Amino acid sequence: MKKPSLLLALTPVIILVAIIIAGVQMFGDELTSGPSQVALIAASVIGALIAIFYLKIPWESLEEGILDNLSKTGSAIFILLMIGALTASWIQSGVVPSMIYYGLKLIHPSIFLLVIFLFTAMISLMAGSSWTTIGTIGVAMLSAGRILGFPSGWLAGAIISGAYFGDKISPLSDTTNLSASIARVNLYKHVRYMLTTNTPLLIITAVIFAAAGFIIPSSSELNVEEQCAQIASTFRISPWLLLIPGFTIFLIFKKVSPFLTLFLSAILGAVIAFFVQPDIIAQFSPYPVRSVHTFVYATLKMLSSDVTISTGNSMLDGLASTNGMAGMLNTIWLILCVVAFGGIMEAAGFIKVVTERMVRYMHGAVSLVSSTVGTCMFCNLTLSDQYMSIIIPGKMFSKIYEDEGFEPELLSRSLQDSATVTSVLVPWNTCGVVQSSVLGVPTLAYLPYCFFNLLSPIVTILATAFGYKLMRHGKPVRKNKARKHRIK
Repeated sequence: MKKPSLLLALTPVIILVAIIIAGVQMFGDELTSGPSQVALIAASVIGALIAIFYLKIPWESLEEGILDNLSKTGSAIFILLMIGALTASWIQSGVVPSMIYYGLKLIHPSIFLLVIFLFTAMISLMAGSSWTTIGTIGVAMLSAGRILGFPSGWLAGAIISGAYFGDKISPLSDTTNLSASIARVNLYKHVRYMLTTNTPLLIITAVIFAAAGFIIPSSSELNVEEQCAQIASTFRISPWLLLIPGFTIFLIFKKVSPFLTLFLSAILGAVIAFFVQPDIIAQFSPYPVRSVHTFVYATLKMLSSDVTISTGNSMLDGLASTNGMAGMLNTIWLILCVVAFGGIMEAAGFIKVVTERMVRYMHGAVSLVSSTVGTCMFCNLTLSDQYMSIIIPGKMFSKIYEDEGFEPELLSRSLQDSATVTSVLVPWNTCGVVQSSVLGVPTLAYLPYCFFNLLSPIVTILATAFGYKLMRHGKPVRKNKARKHRIK
């Protein structure tokens, strides 16, 4: 089997980026409704043709790479379906409207961005899942913020920043456990070392959102009161409804699988909707209210497909009308195309060529960490999956960190400070696809405001450059030694 040149290995990526850029200009927010899928398939086919006709790699090997990639992503597809079902049932049952109602009543607009950043960070820390946090609390906070008049990009940026902070720090997080496992470091030691870069970054991000809350104009108090009144006239609002999110958090603490947690929470929301929101159910059920037929029909309908509710208020119509699991099918279509592209890129050896070239330019602790960060981000761009973006660089660099005497937590932190947080910033990465779909905000619209995610790779490199908490052969590395040390 021939080894591709660097230019050849990058050809599918260059073509993909070129088509995506053209697609953004021509389709805008509609990019993920079909054009980006075609772009991914086109880049995949080009990569496959290069592999088959130039590198002499049989199609069976490429197909095996695609299927292997799919096996790692399959669980995410089912979780995504459950997020669609849960979002629908929580809206129809009044859970999300109640959260919005009390949020508007209790949180002053000037600190709203700061509060949702800290709140999603806390929930994600407890849940160990950015996806679950964004798909539940995040959706409610986004709707409340829109009522206050905040731009969707700022709101999504605050939600995602908080959710990914909690995801990185939580011992329950799959990416946190994966990073520690790949680097062969104790989980809690990894979490403590993560705090050296993420604590100051949390403070910096909080300051940014706090300042933004006073700068960005929001709706007047009168308008907020008017919106609250309209929400209360459409849904039955009660603090008791907030017990449903409490039930979800309880399942998370019991370490019930995310799929079952979301499914059971969605079913509970549907049951509550039938008993608490009969006026909402009556709008889309053809059967008499309170009948068994209505319960079965309403449950299946709201969890699976489109439900249109008319309230007389355009903003509330958008909130109350849901798509259920059907609303996630376009995203799943995109994920399948992402899987094909990433599988071919790995099976053809393109990723290996690029990462090997990067290793050549490592000349010290800073360049070693920078190369790790760069490789993780490159994998997010090409493999389109955060798990693979942790596993491949982790395996590739672990021996180098060990040979040079650096503590393994330096590697595990570098992996999470880059692979985990930047995945959501790539429009064709599974994380970017999912979060943009769940929140209804295009990736490129929220990207500039995900300050925690954008700054995380920079902060971890700077911490290494200054030798902060940097250990080599069990001894602290001073700033000048961290810079002068050369990889053998």
